Amino acid sequence: MSSETLERIARNKNVARAAARQLSMEQLHKLAEVIGEVIEHKQEEERERQQEERMKEQKLAEIREAINDAGLSVDDLVPEQPKRRRGRPPKDAK
Repeated sequence: MSSETLERIARNKNVARAAARQLSMEQLHKLAEVIGEVIEHKQEEERERQQEERMKEQKLAEIREAINDAGLSVDDLVPEQPKRRRGRPPKDAK
């Protein structure tokens, strides 16, 4: 079953019912069980991602505070980047 078919089933209840008619009750229960596990897994991944984001934000805040406490700024830590020339050089330049 392609992802497009799954998307159609997920978006439209009538399409889902039509697809379900082709399955036995045992297959439907198994499908519900598998989908439940997939949902739980996706929720756990989302919780972990959010936790990582919170930790990252906390570390950034700590670093910014340490920089400020030291009397520095971000500009002091990052040297000025060289300016890049834009475009192509002229064809007759050697």
